[in-house]
Amino acid sequence: MADLLDTADRIKTKAHALFMQYGLRSVSMDDIAKELGVSKKTIYLHYEDKDALVEDVMTTVFENDKVCCNAYIEKSANAIHEIFLSIDFIVDMFKEMNPSVLFDLQKYHPKSFERFVLHKDNYLYSLVLSNIKKGIEEELYRADLNAEIMARLRVESLMLPLTPNFQNKLKTSLVKLEEEITMHFVFGLVTAKGYKLIIKYQEQKNKINEASRK
Repeated sequence: MADLLDTADRIKTKAHALFMQYGLRSVSMDDIAKELGVSKKTIYLHYEDKDALVEDVMTTVFENDKVCCNAYIEKSANAIHEIFLSIDFIVDMFKEMNPSVLFDLQKYHPKSFERFVLHKDNYLYSLVLSNIKKGIEEELYRADLNAEIMARLRVESLMLPLTPNFQNKLKTSLVKLEEEITMHFVFGLVTAKGYKLIIKYQEQKNKINEASRK
């Protein structure tokens, strides 16, 4: 039984890596089997079809997202610090991601895409809403904000770099796009007190980046 579970986990892990690198459509079950050094029959012992494999991969992605998000929220000193920690998380997630992943998911795996939409509209929305409310309480974000509208705007803006029309007009990495959009968003939220904290965290981040390049 343990061997079967281990094989299933290996298949899922390899599939996830290939999907992120090449996109969902471009990776076949044959490709996954070849990369693992197993027969395609072995994969079908664990997954009925590619849809089932994609769904399992997405389930793991959602679970990992929650673990990572909860970790940086607990680590954060305030709402703006939380945003900067989220940028680090986004960088790790998007630096190896093929821009076509979301498009492929919507077009070729609609059931998994529906689950993604629920994850975005429920979990991610509640996360952002909580951050905005916390920032208002800390007097780092403006008190006149409509938290619900801003939270929805933020969640949708996260997906913007994964939209083909947007990507095609800007020959920039997903990471850079997400960083620019995030900073534009947070600057629009802050009070004078919050603005000073942004500058502080940006300076700290720049120093770390400079030190890592030496």
